[in-house]
Amino acid sequence: MSFSSFLSFDYGLKRVGVASGNRLTGTATPLTTLHAQGKAVFVPIEALLKEWQPDALVVGIPRHPDGAPHAMTAAAQKFAASLRGRFHKPVFEVDERYTSVEAEALGARDVDAAAAALILEQYMREHAA
Repeated sequence: MSFSSFLSFDYGLKRVGVASGNRLTGTATPLTTLHAQGKAVFVPIEALLKEWQPDALVVGIPRHPDGAPHAMTAAAQKFAASLRGRFHKPVFEVDERYTSVEAEALGARDVDAAAAALILEQYMREHAA
C-alpha cells in the first residue's frame, strides 16, 4: 500500500514538533510544536489529524551516535505505539539522530517542528516509491 500524505512527530517529554508532508512533492512543512505533556498531547494531535487527514504517521526515534538506544529511544517508541493504538493509522519509525541540531543549524525558528519536517523528508527519501 502506498501512502501519500503524512504527519510527522519529533517527540520530546516537554515538546512534540509536528510537520506535514506528501510524497508528491517529497517535501515536508513544519506545522507547530505542541507543549502538552503525557496523555494531554493526544488532544491537539487528534485535532491535527482531523484537519490534515494524513494517510500515515512518522515518528522520529532518537539514538546515540553509534546507533545504541538511550532513555528517549524507548519513550519515542512508546509514543509511536500510542499513536497506532489511539488513531488506527500506520505509524512508521525513523532514526532521527541529529535532526534538532540540523534544524538549529538551518536557523529554524521552531526547532522542534523543523526537526519533524526533517524526519519526514528523511522517511520519504528512504522509502521512495
